[in-house]
Amino acid sequence: MSHVGSCFCGAVTLEVTGSPEAMGYCHCNSCRSWSGGPVNAFSLWKAEAVQVKTGAEHIATFEKTAFSQRKHCRVCGGHLMTGHKPAGLIDVFAATIPSLEFSPAVHVNYAETVLPMKDGLPKMKDFPSELGGSGQIVPE
Repeated sequence: MSHVGSCFCGAVTLEVTGSPEAMGYCHCNSCRSWSGGPVNAFSLWKAEAVQVKTGAEHIATFEKTAFSQRKHCRVCGGHLMTGHKPAGLIDVFAATIPSLEFSPAVHVNYAETVLPMKDGLPKMKDFPSELGGSGQIVPE
């Protein structure tokens, strides 16, 4: 199975294949600031499952931390994805791939939330332990 998506103007297209490793919401200050919203809906893919199909020359990268390489279109400014090289994963914004059935399973960095969400999903203080976090679940 594959899904094709693009930036806001369509100058950059990408394809994801297979199934995401995880889907959920990030509440960290960096994701909120980058996305312009109170939470960021993510879909995490193995790096080899994400391919830029057209417009690679239009992609710019901003790396605030070594963990996150945020990529956007130079033409329209539309956000595309965030590489997480240390984890071997790429977060493709859920809105970037509209045919993907978004099925969130977790909230990460919930200790930083500005928008409490009572949806019954696990709320992690930071990240799972396998990604360098505490793995701690916080009460809803």
